[in-house]
Amino acid sequence: MNKHYYVAIMAGGIGSRFWPKSRTSYPKQFLDILNTGKTLIQWTYERYLDFIPEENIYIVTSEDYVDIIQDQLPDIKLENIIAEPSRKNTAPCIAYISFKLQQKDPHASLIVAPSDHVVLDTETFKQVSLKALDFANHTKSFVTLGIKPTYPNTGYGYIQHETMAVANDIYKVKTFTEKPNLELAKTFIASGDFLWNAGIFIWRVQDVIQAFENYQPEMYELFAAEKEKFNTPEEKKAIDGIYPLCTNISIDYAIMEKAHNVYVIPSSFGWSDLGTWNSAYDNLDKDYLGNAVTGNNVLVIDAVKCMVSVEKDKLVVLQGLDDFIVVDTKDALLICKKDKEQQIKEYVAEVRRNFGEGFL
Repeated sequence: MNKHYYVAIMAGGIGSRFWPKSRTSYPKQFLDILNTGKTLIQWTYERYLDFIPEENIYIVTSEDYVDIIQDQLPDIKLENIIAEPSRKNTAPCIAYISFKLQQKDPHASLIVAPSDHVVLDTETFKQVSLKALDFANHTKSFVTLGIKPTYPNTGYGYIQHETMAVANDIYKVKTFTEKPNLELAKTFIASGDFLWNAGIFIWRVQDVIQAFENYQPEMYELFAAEKEKFNTPEEKKAIDGIYPLCTNISIDYAIMEKAHNVYVIPSSFGWSDLGTWNSAYDNLDKDYLGNAVTGNNVLVIDAVKCMVSVEKDKLVVLQGLDDFIVVDTKDALLICKKDKEQQIKEYVAEVRRNFGEGFL
């Protein structure tokens, strides 16, 4: 293992599209959504443990979740859990871990990855990640992993790349596109030069810090002014002062869409971002009528193609539903057409307006 290779696993989101299982106090990355016996963050940590030194794996999260992470990942050191004082999207947290690592190891190369992805072919994932790290190191560029699309998904971002490879199956990125409508997604798929954006980025730390200086100078100055305090007892106080001044912006908008040296590796390793109940449905076993069911005592009658997630031992009888999401918890029940799942965040906002924070 290369001692200069690091990974930052981002685990601060609240997973509102997985409501009502995912709650602000205990979001989806800490849940066993696929009924495997392990939570999503546990799978992610183990995936990187195979080729990143254990002491070089960091979790970037909210202060609210530090105890949960220590409980679910008992081998990780407390100093490797980076607690953000507030949620400010991905650019500030990446700036934070990058400046922190630069103070520790000027030769650091970093993978930034979400905590809630599913990867079925871990060996291929490892080889693609190492290829990306090697390319980023030799070319001082930014690399992202693009997933070869299998259908026109409107819930993912897309990456368009040049048609000629610059190296072994590595292509220069032309454009990033946020979640398209169905017609545009179909056009992307037909063109053959678009990939799903997996949200996994690889670069040398010194290069991404230079990019912050070039493209986000105000955020760069905030962190650069306090960098000597990172990895010291003064770090928390410094971060508590920096974060309220940071712009709430994603790394895609802040850096990736502006930089000229961004490359993508088209990849197939059994990936899903597990961002919605439909993606959970896709990854679960189905009965002969196409129902994906988690729960020990569920009786399905004349129902087809449903995603059903209920309390472990609760008796649930389901009759006559076609293509529905049914999620039952001790204090909330969601019944929603599968083709309306992108609206679940709106429904959660409506719950907040009508019933306050108690059910979130």
